[in-house]
Amino acid sequence: MLIDGVMLLWFILTALSVAFVALDIRATPEHPVMKWAFVLFTAYSGPFGAFLYVLGCREPLPGMHEQYVAARWRQALGSTMHCVAGDGIGILVGAVIGALISLPMGADFALEYVLGFAFGWTIFQALFMGEMFGSYTRALKGTFTSELLSMNCLMGGMLPVSALAFQGNPDAHDPAQPLFWFRMSCALMVGAAFAYPMNWWLVAHHLKHGMLTVRPQGSAMPGMDMSQEKKDKAAASGSAIHAPSPPVWVMALVSFTVLATGVSIAVIFGAGH
Repeated sequence: MLIDGVMLLWFILTALSVAFVALDIRATPEHPVMKWAFVLFTAYSGPFGAFLYVLGCREPLPGMHEQYVAARWRQALGSTMHCVAGDGIGILVGAVIGALISLPMGADFALEYVLGFAFGWTIFQALFMGEMFGSYTRALKGTFTSELLSMNCLMGGMLPVSALAFQGNPDAHDPAQPLFWFRMSCALMVGAAFAYPMNWWLVAHHLKHGMLTVRPQGSAMPGMDMSQEKKDKAAASGSAIHAPSPPVWVMALVSFTVLATGVSIAVIFGAGH
């Protein structure tokens, strides 16, 4: 079948892409957690992840990483990759568990959301980026809102794809079959696209970090210029720099609307799951 050939090509390209990013990113002066984020995202998105790494993070010339990643769209890209990488692990674990114990669609989605949010928030955000906040407890508090808004948009985008792609094909919901992983890859890529605008807003208002440059001899996190670093530290400490516009509650409402819309589409049109 055509889909078998497409999947074979996809998994070959994904393996090559992951190998390239994992090897090449070692020479990129990026924060370690962001390096892992790009490797994981490439595992989800294959050649698209490798392309985004080269376009958005890879240092074009020695000493230029700070200037290269300072562009707002690259900062938002780094924030999105970080979100999808961490949340994606929990989402995939939830999808596998849900498939193995034959959870109904609603319960499966809930499990994916809970595990995705829990892993992304407590580990990829609060634990791995704890040095920005001074303690794990403060990191949990400081990253909760940004993780919630981003996760809502990610899930809102991916759930319809997860429910509707290859509908009626039992292999698409069997973790032992390649089609299951291909379906989840497609869903996570669409989810990342939906999460990107929210991460743009979060980065623009210093509620989330973007790319972070780390030089062997220098400061720990000169991801942008010093004024940006001071803003990020102020945000991490809880002191306001300026009131976000639109306000956080409006963007939270937007994120829950995206999530509710995605869930509704998945449930209404994916009833045959």
